[in-house]
Amino acid sequence: MYYNWKKTTNTDELKVICNLIKNGELIIFPTETVYGIGANALDSKAVGKIFLAKGRASDNPLIVHIANKDSIDKIAEDITDVENKLIDTFMPGPFTIILKKRKDVIPDNVTCGLDTVAVRMPRNIIAKTIITFSGVPIAAPSANISGKPSGTNIEDIRKELESKVSAIIDGGDSEIGLESTVVKVIDEVPVVLRPGKITPEQIREVIGDVRIDNNVFGKIKNDEKVESPGMKYKHYAPVTKCELIYGEDERDLVFEISKRVRKFEGNIVVIGFKEHRKDIRISEERFLGIASNNNLEDYGKNIFSALRKADKIGANLIVIEGVKKEGLGIAIMNRLLRTCDYNYFECST
Repeated sequence: MYYNWKKTTNTDELKVICNLIKNGELIIFPTETVYGIGANALDSKAVGKIFLAKGRASDNPLIVHIANKDSIDKIAEDITDVENKLIDTFMPGPFTIILKKRKDVIPDNVTCGLDTVAVRMPRNIIAKTIITFSGVPIAAPSANISGKPSGTNIEDIRKELESKVSAIIDGGDSEIGLESTVVKVIDEVPVVLRPGKITPEQIREVIGDVRIDNNVFGKIKNDEKVESPGMKYKHYAPVTKCELIYGEDERDLVFEISKRVRKFEGNIVVIGFKEHRKDIRISEERFLGIASNNNLEDYGKNIFSALRKADKIGANLIVIEGVKKEGLGIAIMNRLLRTCDYNYFECST
């Protein structure tokens, strides 16, 4: 079933959606970050359907979505003062916190056997409404086949997933377009496991300290366990081979991309800032300008959709313009490094 939320406002249709969740079915629903594919987080069989639908590795834990702060104590325990401060500051919002789970409540396949659970409280009104009226927390990763770019609008993901779910709720384009920031508090210090819209700088302002996990920009070994989605496997990637290029000097960066365009034997597509197309000297149809004037919010919001669009062009190579690893740029570069499977070049003067 397909529901356009702007037109789906009657109680009967909401009841149908919520009953699907309570009865162990899968739905695709919007959040402020990206679309999620969700199931009742308390139902291990329903959760198992998520892994099958996405082709998701069984050691890649899910995030549990809740509607209000009172729900946290029902699925997690021994919450520290630092964790409470982070919760009070950043929830609801694009923020996920790793907490000690209540083992008798959360099934092991949600957390992949870990004694922790990832908890998020979306601020998106559609997500909050569905969770509230379902009466259960919803386990949900991004709505996409594992490894592909996350879904930030229904049309990008509908074809690949509609046969695998019972309902699709269309809430328009995602507001942020990047998955939530994931944090675990270790020895009273917040550690960013997956960067997102909530930046390390914002966390530092609240707690006074913050660390970025070493694996944010690096690869994790196959036998290593992870506590956050998006850490271990190749993610966010189109079928077409991608290359990421960055340079602090804008002229060097544009020159290096231009050189790739001139020398590459085959069809090449460039994703970057709109103002750079003329200097790169590439045709309009092979340049996807997704933001203007180093607007990182637009860049992050549009990158996944652009990657899917680039795939449809039928290129032999997608060259992506990188950004500085600070603020929101940390999250963008984290995603793009995995998109390119670490096929990364940094130019210097």
